[in-house]
Amino acid sequence: QLPPVESGGGLVQSGGSLRLSCAASGFTQENYAVGWFRQAPGKEREGVSCISFNANTYYVDSVKGRFTISKDNAKNTWYLEMRSLTPEDTGVYSCAVDPHFTTVQAMCRFQTPQYYGKDYWGEGTLVTVSS
Repeated sequence: QLPPVESGGGLVQSGGSLRLSCAASGFTQENYAVGWFRQAPGKEREGVSCISFNANTYYVDSVKGRFTISKDNAKNTWYLEMRSLTPEDTGVYSCAVDPHFTTVQAMCRFQTPQYYGKDYWGEGTLVTVSS
C-alpha cells in the first residue's frame, strides 16, 4: 500500500492563499475518508479538515470560512484550499486516510488514521505564513 503524498506547501505572507494536494493512488477502495492534519511548532497535531467518500466534510473552528476541502475522484487526489492565512496557520500539514471511518467529525477530532500505521499517512508538507 503506497502512502499518500502531499504537495503544495511553501512560504506565504499573511492574508495569502495556498492549495495543498494529497495524491492517494495507493488507495483504490471507494468508501473511505481523507483528512488534513497539521502540527504547529511546539504544539500537538490537530485535525484541520476531513472529507468522506460521499463528500461529508468537517472543519476545525479556527479554519471555518477560510479553508475548503475537496476531492477529484478521477485523479484520486484531495485538496485543501487555504485562504486568508495567518501566522497561526503555520505548521506541517499531513494528509491521512481512514478506511474504516465512522464520521468525519470523529476522524478529525480523534485523528483515527493513527490507528492504521504509517502507510496511511503522508510525510507532510510545510506551510509557513509570515506576518
